[in-house]
Amino acid sequence: MKNNKFSILWLLVAAVLPAPTFVPAAALNRLRRLAFTKLGIAALVLAVSSAPSFANPYETTLKNGLRVIVKEDRRAPTAVHMVWYRAGAMDEKDGSSGVAHVLEHMMFKGTKTLKPGEFNKRVAEAGGRDNAFTSLDYTAYFQIVPKGALPEMMRLEADRMANLQLQSEEFAAEIQVVMEERRLRTDDNPQARVYEALNAAAFTAHPYRRPIIGWMDDLKNMKWQDARDWYRAWYAPNNAYVVVAGDVDHQEVFRLAEQAYGKHKAQSLPTRKPQNEPQQTGQRRVTVKAPAQLPYLLMAWKAPKLKDIEQDREPYALEVLASLLSGNDAARFPKRLVRGEKIAQSASAGYDATLRGESLFMIAGSPAAGKTVAELEAALKAEIIRIQEEGVTEEELKRVKTQTIAAQVYKRDSLMAQAMEIGFAEATGIHWRNIDKLLEKIRSVTADEVKAVAQRYFSDDTLTVSILDPQPIGTAAQQKPAFAVRH
Repeated sequence: MKNNKFSILWLLVAAVLPAPTFVPAAALNRLRRLAFTKLGIAALVLAVSSAPSFANPYETTLKNGLRVIVKEDRRAPTAVHMVWYRAGAMDEKDGSSGVAHVLEHMMFKGTKTLKPGEFNKRVAEAGGRDNAFTSLDYTAYFQIVPKGALPEMMRLEADRMANLQLQSEEFAAEIQVVMEERRLRTDDNPQARVYEALNAAAFTAHPYRRPIIGWMDDLKNMKWQDARDWYRAWYAPNNAYVVVAGDVDHQEVFRLAEQAYGKHKAQSLPTRKPQNEPQQTGQRRVTVKAPAQLPYLLMAWKAPKLKDIEQDREPYALEVLASLLSGNDAARFPKRLVRGEKIAQSASAGYDATLRGESLFMIAGSPAAGKTVAELEAALKAEIIRIQEEGVTEEELKRVKTQTIAAQVYKRDSLMAQAMEIGFAEATGIHWRNIDKLLEKIRSVTADEVKAVAQRYFSDDTLTVSILDPQPIGTAAQQKPAFAVRH
């Protein structure tokens, strides 16, 4: 398990996946609430004078409601084009889990003018790469291309926004691919199963209890009409926004967007009703038995999310707390529990305040040789108690804030990172103009505030624990591939 500094953003920037996939996948699947499907606040916020400012994005809104956001960066003759839909797994209903991700697959299966697979072929012929990812909160599609290919990418993406052809034969084949993804990424991944079990126990009413990939039974019983209905309900210009970053002129991009997307009409969207989680009044525990070499422990406490950038304080303090626990090699978990007392082979903490749904603060790890899960759980809790009683040092706070600035500097070297940063923020209700404000809030967190949130949010009454009880690994299991299906 990684700490909350690591993000799906870094994976996408480092190696753009060769084909559509859902997020999180494989190792990512168990890390959703650890700020891996989008940047956590500490990784999202911008640095001050020593880091590039989040300047010069431009925005317009077409008559059909589609927002277009452009970030000019002329350091390389390339462009990133992304379309984000404000519909993810949390918008699904019981019995249709996984349909958002299934439709993501089907978006590459042809339109009224494109044959199945031709979308990817056109992108490759233009010298680009493309992919897509589905989250609990959103679904996004992107292309990274030479800047001259941007007009065609916008035409291609606008085409499938309104003209997707869903064929029963294509669906029948693709749903098998999705089910195989589930087998490899979750069913055959013990830690992913622990994560899935924890969410199902932690949330009883909130839709985050369902996995992004979907329950296997729902996938087996899904029909092509389910994907069609999802497409008709949510894939509309007034439920989407386009992000373009690169060597472009924003006025020209606005013109291209009007040509490509402006012809589509806005439509009525489904009503989103509140699905608030009832107050948890007692500890919940679940055990997963699966073939594995090591035990694994995952703990989650209910925690507040960021609602008001200006007025909220606790989410920023919780983000800092997560970084203090495991944000670097000198953080408390690796320094004390892994290298010092040698209770843990690995230990990490994570918290994501920027999401549409409800948030959890998570701590996870595997015990060192000769240590038990119970000993590890006690040691992890003891670190929280130590902060509750003794607080944190100014040196620790300074380290976290310095790393935030450094992360931002490195991230700004990537066009993909810049586009993703805008997309992630907008997907969860943070306007891109407010991104700069987040750093100010992180930098203003005090030691007293960190101590206060540690005292307030780590009661056993709001704790859910999921434990992997490792079972013997057979020869067949050892020979299974450790990577996910690509398609």
